[in-house]
Amino acid sequence: MTRRQTLAALAGTAAAAALLPPIAAAQQAEPMAMPPAPFSFDALAERMRALAATPYRSPPEPEGVIAGLDYDAYRRIRFRPDHARWSGTEAAFRLHAFHPGWLYKAPVTLYEVVDGTERPMAFSAEDFEYDGALADRVPAGLALPTVAGFRLHAPLNRADIFDEVVVFLGASYFRALGRGNVYGLSARGLAINTAIGKGEEFPRFSAFWIERPAPGADHVTLHAALESPSATGAFRFVVRPGENTVIDVTARLFLREDVAQLGVAPLTSMYLLGDNDHGTFDDFRPRVHDSEVLVLNTRGGETFVRPLNNPPRLASSYLGTRDPVSFGLVQRDRAFDSYLDAGAHYERRPSLMVEPLGDWGKGTVRLVEIPSDLEGNDNIVAFWVPDAPARKGDALEFAYRMHWGATPPGAACTERARIVRTRVGKGGVSGVEGGHDRRKFVVDFAGGTLSGLPDDAEIEPQVHASGGEIVETVLSRISGTQTWRLVIEARAEPGALVELRAELAGYGRPLSETWLYQWIKE
Repeated sequence: MTRRQTLAALAGTAAAAALLPPIAAAQQAEPMAMPPAPFSFDALAERMRALAATPYRSPPEPEGVIAGLDYDAYRRIRFRPDHARWSGTEAAFRLHAFHPGWLYKAPVTLYEVVDGTERPMAFSAEDFEYDGALADRVPAGLALPTVAGFRLHAPLNRADIFDEVVVFLGASYFRALGRGNVYGLSARGLAINTAIGKGEEFPRFSAFWIERPAPGADHVTLHAALESPSATGAFRFVVRPGENTVIDVTARLFLREDVAQLGVAPLTSMYLLGDNDHGTFDDFRPRVHDSEVLVLNTRGGETFVRPLNNPPRLASSYLGTRDPVSFGLVQRDRAFDSYLDAGAHYERRPSLMVEPLGDWGKGTVRLVEIPSDLEGNDNIVAFWVPDAPARKGDALEFAYRMHWGATPPGAACTERARIVRTRVGKGGVSGVEGGHDRRKFVVDFAGGTLSGLPDDAEIEPQVHASGGEIVETVLSRISGTQTWRLVIEARAEPGALVELRAELAGYGRPLSETWLYQWIKE
């Protein structure tokens, strides 16, 4: 069970933050009792605005056979592909539902929207296959007024196969794929009070309204109600599958309570070990991670690249800026030999870049790194924190475009040299025993304006440290290549948290991305 699954499941318990909208609660008892009704995103937003003025209520607990589903039973349940919604139509999408139970007890109600009118999407036991003894425990024709979530399929990789494209399952988590990808990192609708020393909330999507795709349409539009004790929200997602799958998001948020830290467009990933941080793991694989760097692109033309770590203690980094061009978690190395995992195929995990639409004002991209000793733990979180305080009664709107894929725009600088790797080790001469307390950081740059420059090019490394001391820096071109290597040696007191920054400059301008690194001196 991964951290993502655990947190998503806790968000659906009575002790966590969730609320079923009134219309969805009514559908639990009688899914077809409500006649078709007009639907619009604006109307949903007004409904959520009104809901924010009412007290929080926990979602109802499941009853009967669903309440008794454990891990072993749940893994024996599969949605029947021949029961996919929109099968037999000219729509380029298919919808599969997830069965409620086990970790996913919080009810999620689905509605289909056709010509501006909503109608509940009804599911039953006939939509699922139950293996083994479970088949005898589930009554034939058992109605399932709500589900745990859903996934959308489309001809992503081949014209004759409907591949998974996006999944919404657990709290407000969702994942998407670009062409050739396998599932990796996730996104969330909203993060509230993450890693700030007080109780974190996990808002959840309690209901979805999915517009029936028009024949031949290259996109599908869906809407969601988001709820927690401190906030409600109306979300609109426009999903366009492709080489890089694009999801346009509009989020209208309404605050029930003051929020100490509001996390917009939160991303969640896994980093266990890698080139710069192999820890004490005795693993034949050189890298185990869904993402390897955080990337931030600013209006000033800078690209900040922060390699991820599996730290010895909870760690945070704060990248302040105004109205960012984009930010995200990126898997840059796409070579199988860099990972050597024939099952997980980390080289095929998607990167995800978030492109704000409109002026987001001043704020901070916050990176949270959680110590982890398990590959299944999602221990990396990144999100945007607005500078403006989030107060009870506030109504906020954020629009952004998410790019999921192997090479999404903004994942690497195209004009300047990019950072291709970071290596870390003890300081001094390599291969020689030494008792000094230096730490060595080796950063390789390649491409962009560095290409073709001779060994004696007038390039100046600009290196800074906060919380520690830079002892030495050496820059040279690696013989026989177009790669330039910057070696930094630093010193710090035990227990210090050191923030490092480096870039290459020359000929009156910056020549590379800006490297950022956090070193915790144990």
